[in-house]
Amino acid sequence: MKIAVASNGGLVTEHFGHCEVFNIYNEENGSIVGADRIPNPGHRPGFLPVFLHEMGVNVIISGGMGGGAIQLFNEKDIEVITGAGGDAKLAAEGYLKGELKSTGSVCHEHMHHGEC
Repeated sequence: MKIAVASNGGLVTEHFGHCEVFNIYNEENGSIVGADRIPNPGHRPGFLPVFLHEMGVNVIISGGMGGGAIQLFNEKDIEVITGAGGDAKLAAEGYLKGELKSTGSVCHEHMHHGEC
């Protein structure tokens, strides 16, 4: 399994599309066995769900995300976890332990106004 965490400076970002990097954690037998840092190739409507799907990502973790992106990830069978925060690797490990659940945090405007 591959878990992508939208990150800024090693921390989960508030809005996935504006992150600096995607930390991609490779899981085997419930543990992280490898990681890659992939620079965000740019926020364009509909692009990032396809980009991450083509990388083999199964789960995306972020602080918040727009409803359109959530729908696109769902169409690609990528599980969306929103409402996360803190250290990116700890978020991925929390997901693997079943401790990190999505809060359903959806951004409704690109200015975000504290909604993420």
